[in-house]
Amino acid sequence: MMSIEIPGRDGDGYLLSMDDWTPEIGKAMAEADGVELTDAKWNQIMKAREYYEDQAVVPPIRKFSKFINLDQKELFAQWKTGPMKPITKYGGLPKPTGCV
Repeated sequence: MMSIEIPGRDGDGYLLSMDDWTPEIGKAMAEADGVELTDAKWNQIMKAREYYEDQAVVPPIRKFSKFINLDQKELFAQWKTGPMKPITKYGGLPKPTGCV
């Protein structure tokens, strides 16, 4: 795979500029962080972007799991961590508020 130059990121690994995001960059960031993005995870990332474009806000996990019609436990199981952080990070979205 050709290596993609990842734009500037903050201390938490989020892009400094949302405008830098492309699907390739999102995938390269996950790869650099050692996170495997399955199709299911990628689908969630794209859904979060869709939600953000509609609402101009990152959804809290409760709203997001309803939005994608998936149980929160299922989300946690897939991501092995608070799911909104990697979902927003690799989706080039702002940090979710309320989860550290």
